[in-house]
Amino acid sequence: MLRSVLWILMCLPLVAQAADTPAPSVAGATSGSLAGSLGQMAFGLIVVVAVLLVCLWLLKRLGAPRGSARGLKVLGAAPVGPRERVVLVEVGNTVLVLGVAPGRVNMLHTVDPDALTVPAATTDDLQDANGFAARLKSLIEARK
Repeated sequence: MLRSVLWILMCLPLVAQAADTPAPSVAGATSGSLAGSLGQMAFGLIVVVAVLLVCLWLLKRLGAPRGSARGLKVLGAAPVGPRERVVLVEVGNTVLVLGVAPGRVNMLHTVDPDALTVPAATTDDLQDANGFAARLKSLIEARK
C-alpha cells in the first residue's frame, strides 16, 4: 500500500511536466517569465519537502515497537570489555541480566525487581556528604 502511494507521488511531477510543456515555437524558444518559473520551482520544492515530511512521519509511526517489544525496558548497561557489556532488561515482573557481545546475547541471571531497589540514604551517609562539602569549602576558602 505504502509503496504504491509513494510510486504515484513520484510519478506526479513527470505527468505535470508533460502537461505543462508548451509546444516549441518556430524559433525554438519557449515563452515564459522569470517570476512564473521561480514560482513553479518554489511550489515544486514545497511539495517535495511536504512529501518528505509525510514519509518521515509515516516511518516514525510505523516503526514504533509493537507486540512483544512493547514490554521490554532496558534498565542499564555496564561495559566489561572493549565490545562486551552486561545489560539489565526488565520483562514484565522480572529483570534479566544479559551478557551482550558482538553477534551473541546470553542470559546470565534472573533478578527479582524488588531486589534492585536502592536503599534509602541513611543519616550517616548524609553527614559524611555534608562533612565533605564543608571541608572542601573550607579548603577552597583557605587557599584564597
